[in-house]
Amino acid sequence: MKRLKLTRPLTISVGALVAALGCADFAKAETPSWCGPKKASLALLDGYGGNSWRQVTTASGKQVVDQCPSITKYEYADGQGDTQKAISDIKGMAAKGIDALVVFGDAGPAVLPAITSVYKSGKVIVPYRVAVGGKEGTNYSKFIGSSFENDGVTWGKWIKTVLPKGGKLLFLSGPAGNSQGLDELKGLKSVLGSEYVFVNPQPFDVTNWDPALTQKVLTAEIAKNDKIDVIISDFGPSLVGALPAFTKQGKSIPAIATSDGNSLGCFWQENQAKNPDFKLFTVATGNDNVRLAVQWAIALATGGEKPKEEIFKADAFEDSVSGKPNPVQCRKDLPGAIYLSSKLSPEDQVKATSR
Repeated sequence: MKRLKLTRPLTISVGALVAALGCADFAKAETPSWCGPKKASLALLDGYGGNSWRQVTTASGKQVVDQCPSITKYEYADGQGDTQKAISDIKGMAAKGIDALVVFGDAGPAVLPAITSVYKSGKVIVPYRVAVGGKEGTNYSKFIGSSFENDGVTWGKWIKTVLPKGGKLLFLSGPAGNSQGLDELKGLKSVLGSEYVFVNPQPFDVTNWDPALTQKVLTAEIAKNDKIDVIISDFGPSLVGALPAFTKQGKSIPAIATSDGNSLGCFWQENQAKNPDFKLFTVATGNDNVRLAVQWAIALATGGEKPKEEIFKADAFEDSVSGKPNPVQCRKDLPGAIYLSSKLSPEDQVKATSR
């Protein structure tokens, strides 16, 4: 083999080398700015982790943890919908020496005393998505919220386009008094006038974001109300099991404003032709809210650069009427319990929900 003789030193930038060789793994190895040099351990704690949405969210959070080599230990705990267990999990992780805790406080202010005691012990603790009360710097390190009121506004504006003269609305959310549902309702009412009547108990029908309870609640509402023009829910896939009750009563499935899910998208594609009133609008379901919360916790625990964003915003995802930003999505080759708006790949979601 003839060797190439160089007359001067060969220099090439790292970026050019990556581009030339297609070294995707090399690029992935670069440490994110929010991952600092200080070693730390981190725990992700759910108040209720028993559905596919939480499983995908947990896997999304773990994916972020894996990007930071400074995190030497990772743990997870599921409160299983039991407030006392959730409180015990928070205290227990701190007692075990975990440096940073990311908390989905389903029980709201009920878990604030535990969060506060952990924060005052010197730990980094970041509640996210569901408001727990208290103040940053007094009760916890940082709260990473989501734009739930904006979701309500987005749903409300769409409802006005498909039901311009008003109508009867049914709103379902999670646990009683949860801040997500309350903020969504505030957004809805900011754009909907008195011609839109909510037929559910105020402020919303309680479902705990549990598909079985959602089916029970929705079935009861269908039987109780002669007419429902729009269903609003902040966990769309949980509706699928109960929606056939409309057709059993000789009614068309009504319009739905909700969050996305593969099972719901496929259900719409399979049933829309036989249900002329069945229009569907979704916002991104928000699994990626956890990514921002974990980034903040890691930054604070390891001395990394703090993220610029402090609130997660879920954008509109599907609209069966306008087709923008996307028509209704369905991956029939994949399980129903995945969320196509998530940054976690469908394949990784399948792994997360099949354990």
